[in-house]
Amino acid sequence: MTNILVTGGAGFIGSNLCETLIEKGHHVTCLDNFATGKMENLETLLPHPNFKLITGDIRSLDDCRNATSGVDYVFHEAALGSVPRSITDPITTNDVNVSGFLNMLVASRDAGVKRFIYAASSSTYGDSASLPKIEEVIGRPLSPYAITKYVNELYADVFSRIYGIECIGLRYFNVFGRRQDPNGAYAAVIPLFVKQLMAHESPVINGDGEYSRDFTYVDNVIQMNLLAMSTTNPEAVNTVYNTAFGDRTTLNQLTGYLKEFLATFDPGIAQIDIVHGPNRQGDIPHSLASIDKARRLLQYNPQFNLRDGLKEVVKWYWEKMSKE
Repeated sequence: MTNILVTGGAGFIGSNLCETLIEKGHHVTCLDNFATGKMENLETLLPHPNFKLITGDIRSLDDCRNATSGVDYVFHEAALGSVPRSITDPITTNDVNVSGFLNMLVASRDAGVKRFIYAASSSTYGDSASLPKIEEVIGRPLSPYAITKYVNELYADVFSRIYGIECIGLRYFNVFGRRQDPNGAYAAVIPLFVKQLMAHESPVINGDGEYSRDFTYVDNVIQMNLLAMSTTNPEAVNTVYNTAFGDRTTLNQLTGYLKEFLATFDPGIAQIDIVHGPNRQGDIPHSLASIDKARRLLQYNPQFNLRDGLKEVVKWYWEKMSKE
């Protein structure tokens, strides 16, 4: 039984990670300021004797020190996501994603944390046109958000070499799954489209719909995090990994799948038209991960392809939204 801190533990990925860690018998502390996280994501965890919630902000070094005290492993999920948000407000994105990240590294170093596992991003590949994306080949960042996530990798590398703290970065590729928020100006495409289709509204695809992404179900991401924590291979630490399924799907294909699966609950959804708008600033045309490195060094073996993951999440959203 180990003591684990999950920053951003009330968020989409963080709450799923907290839940799995509790199920595996660990002591889990969640640090969250609820800027984007939700208390409802922690409802089943709050009564558990091995779960502790700290309401705090990674921009406060004191909050970070308080949360890391006595901790063996840190999963750093806290961040301000969204490329458009970073374009609108680059200063806040930088404060949270860079200054907050540095605070967590310093606090983890000083607390003697064994390993620091952090959410990196596929946005780091920037304008690199090569496919599939290989960890060692990146381009120029295309947004303030992408810059912050690349700076995280640089800081983690320096801290591992200077201070000896083990760091593993996981470059998430378009993660989706239960508890991903469909509301707000910066909602991700899958929950947003599910919400709109359930309301018989036409989703708007940015561009012609032929941009493609390596959509990754949240359970694959949880598997990667657990492998990053448990590995005893010295070659596997102090590096970054693509965290994806290793396949790509166009937005047109994605909306087709969503309509197909939602139509099993409401046949009228199959007839809803899709609307196309302008391309979105900062978006890359195509994203596809090579997961060879993760397979080789962490024995990563993703269990959910896109269609299987979408079936799970469509059922989850239908049950949740039907009650609201």
